[in-house]
Amino acid sequence: MLTPQTVFPICTIANTPRLPEHCIEWASVLEWPRVFKDKELNNDNPDHIQWLFEQASARAKEHDISGVTWSLTQGVIKNIIPAIASTNAIIAGSCCNEAFKIATTCAPYLQNYMMYNGTDSLYTYTFQHEKKPDCPVCGGESVQISVSKDWFLQQLVDYLIERPDFQIKHPSLSTPNGPLFFQGPPELRKSTEDNLTKKLIDLFPDHLTPESDGIQITVTDSSLPFKLNLLVKLQ
Repeated sequence: MLTPQTVFPICTIANTPRLPEHCIEWASVLEWPRVFKDKELNNDNPDHIQWLFEQASARAKEHDISGVTWSLTQGVIKNIIPAIASTNAIIAGSCCNEAFKIATTCAPYLQNYMMYNGTDSLYTYTFQHEKKPDCPVCGGESVQISVSKDWFLQQLVDYLIERPDFQIKHPSLSTPNGPLFFQGPPELRKSTEDNLTKKLIDLFPDHLTPESDGIQITVTDSSLPFKLNLLVKLQ
C-alpha cells in the first residue's frame, strides 16, 4: 500500500530536465558520483543535502526551472511522501476510538471501512468490502471444479490456464501423495510430464465412487503469490 518510488529516465535528467525533481535527481545520480567518485551519499547528512540543493538550484537556473527548495531536495532524495496533518489526525482519532470501543464494548466497532463526512462534505453510501466465498485469494477454501473423468491431465492444465479468475500461465500440479506435473526444474518436469498424456480416471481410480469427496490438487505458478487449492470431482 506504499506509494512506489518515482524513477525518472536518465536521458531526461541528463539532457532535457523539465521539473525541479529532474534537477535534484541529476545532482544526486549523476553529479555527486562525478565529483565525489566512490564517496557514498548520506541522505541523512544535512551537508550532503545542502550540496545537492546548491547543485540542483544551479542546474534549474540554467534551464529556467523554478521550484527547487531545500525541503523538496530532501523529499526527493529520501523519497518522502507528503502527508496532510488533518488526515493523520482523523485516522489517529478513529484508531483510538475503535480501540476504546473494543476495550469497553460500549458500542459496535467498525467492520472494514470508515466514512468521514467532516462539516461540509457530501454524504454518499459506502459499501462494505465483502469476501467472495470461492475467491482463490481470500476465500480460504478449496475451489471446487467438476471435470470429465476421461480428460487427460494436459486438458486439466489447459483448463486452469484458460480460467480468467485464476490468471495462471505455467501451473505445476501436485497432490498430498506426490507431484502430478511440475514445470521445473528440468529433471522434475521430465519425470512428471508423462502424466500429461494419462487420463484422470487412470491417475485417480479411487475417486470415481459417489462417496468420494474429490481430488485435492495444489496448484503453484510463478504468477501466483499463493498456492491454489483445488477440489476436483470427476464425472
